[in-house]
Amino acid sequence: MDYKKTAEEILQQLGGAKNVQSATHCVTRLRLKIKDESLIDDEAMKEIPGVMGVMRKAGQYQIIMGNDVNNYYRAFVKLGNFDQVSEEKETQKKNVLAFIVDVISSSMAPVVPAMLAGGMIKVLLIVLPLIHLLSTESQTYAVLTFFGDAPFYFIPIMLAYTAAQKFGVTPMLAVSVAGIMLHPDFTALVADGSPLAFFGLPVTLASYASSVIPILIMVWLMQYIENFFNKIIPAVMKTFMQPLLVLLVSGLIALVVVGPLGIFAGEGLSTIVVWTQTKAGWLALGLLSAFMPLIVMTGMHWAFAPLFLIASPATPDVLMLPAMLAANLAQGAAALAVSFKAKNPNTKQIGLAAGISALVAGVTEPALYGITLKYKTPLYAAMIAGGISGIYVGISGLESYAFAVPSLVALPQFIGSTGNSNIINAIIVAFASIILTFIFTWILWKEEPVKTKINTIGETDTQDTTLPSGSSDPKKVSAPLQGKIVPLDQVNDAVFSTKMMGEGIAILPENDLIVAPFDGTVTAVFPTKHAIGLTSDSGIEVLIHVGIDTVELNGLHFETFVTADQKIKQGEPLLKADFAAIKAAGYDTVTPIIITNTDQYIEVVAKEDLEQADFQDALIYVV
Repeated sequence: MDYKKTAEEILQQLGGAKNVQSATHCVTRLRLKIKDESLIDDEAMKEIPGVMGVMRKAGQYQIIMGNDVNNYYRAFVKLGNFDQVSEEKETQKKNVLAFIVDVISSSMAPVVPAMLAGGMIKVLLIVLPLIHLLSTESQTYAVLTFFGDAPFYFIPIMLAYTAAQKFGVTPMLAVSVAGIMLHPDFTALVADGSPLAFFGLPVTLASYASSVIPILIMVWLMQYIENFFNKIIPAVMKTFMQPLLVLLVSGLIALVVVGPLGIFAGEGLSTIVVWTQTKAGWLALGLLSAFMPLIVMTGMHWAFAPLFLIASPATPDVLMLPAMLAANLAQGAAALAVSFKAKNPNTKQIGLAAGISALVAGVTEPALYGITLKYKTPLYAAMIAGGISGIYVGISGLESYAFAVPSLVALPQFIGSTGNSNIINAIIVAFASIILTFIFTWILWKEEPVKTKINTIGETDTQDTTLPSGSSDPKKVSAPLQGKIVPLDQVNDAVFSTKMMGEGIAILPENDLIVAPFDGTVTAVFPTKHAIGLTSDSGIEVLIHVGIDTVELNGLHFETFVTADQKIKQGEPLLKADFAAIKAAGYDTVTPIIITNTDQYIEVVAKEDLEQADFQDALIYVV
């Protein structure tokens, strides 16, 4: 297929590059913003090789290209300087908080394995000396220390890469900006404390090691910086001038603008908490313990450094470290509760490792980014329990006599020279935080059950399990979700109702989980998570398109459990969609299941006589 020629013909029929305002694509079609749609002849557009149909919908001119749309899109965007439609902007307007959480969690998700590794190394550094298998004075201990610290210290660099992929920024430029913020010479200047200026502008002396929010803000801004220079720099100079200017401007903003925002926010928070602590200590400690996960996430806890870094018997810390004891153990308990309750093996493993890391070593990032923030309700449980425990911290006047990251192993930091009351209170706080969080998480967090129905001749057996290997019928596509059957010709989208993509059926979902309809392979998971392509072991190609026009949500309300090229078994979870939220956002949730290689079969028969589909009901047969 000549993608370039087809793209050129499409652009010509659109009225040229000047008539195209922006271009993007979903799983089946080009989605274009056109300045003047009256210039387009729909019938002429349909005659172009590769074009299956056109639609004018939701302010877009949509050209249906089928499964090969990505190749057509790449060829098309090379023909002009088309802006991508910013789905993030749309999502941001609809729900700012959900957008922020989605950006953080999706950017952090690929980093979680590294944090888990670092956290477990820190656990070893605590346990091995306790059982006398490793000396804290040995070179091995020193080397392992920076092994454990590295994944956390360099989080900004890793996030620069993952966030760049989300926002469409050049990854290596984003990584370079993170490198500026962590450069050893800049770190040394920060430690020296002398005033620093860049082009006459004051540079805030801030440490960005282990921080999350500053680099995410910077990469988000870089999409606009790159786009600006891409528009104004002549093509002949773009190769060297654009990266130069993007790096200079982004680095300047990072050190001069983003730095002060973080510092001012941290200092403001510190002032408020200290003032509250002098007026009502129990309230300050309760709030600080409850919101500690969010404070650590922003890096603003370092604003309290003068208070807790000098912790000693002479000057005990009565604020930050006691609050962190309640908060850290709450994160660990929440992760453990999810691990014990989850049926998904991957969730169980991540939860267990993250829980141990937080409880034993006080390293909460794996729990926060791998479990609690991702699933939300465990985070709420940890914050509530941490707040309750923090109130007791304030009432009891708990003091920390040494600087150590609070954890079960580090409880001796609360042993004082004036009796046992302080360490007893610390133990009470620790167990209260763990027990309350575990109970709250167990109640609040619910994992979607995977129910499968195995059909054999003469009997039907429903059980909460995945079908065993080899049980997938090579000529059958089972129901990937529960809900009401809808004939394909009744779907409110011409691409599906006219069967341009192939034969199939649709389901109006009554459950948020989508599972594998057969044994096979995941051929594609669209970046916006609203559609997934599968191929059975017998060669049946299926597209599951969750909702209509849900590409506009840009992944909001969707969670995927599989990746491209992954082998799947019938009944295995593929993705989860919050259909209530999708419906509330104004989108049709009807989900078409399409056989995209229909032309390879004599007949494709959809079971439209069914009124209701349950997991693994026979839905489509091929001959």
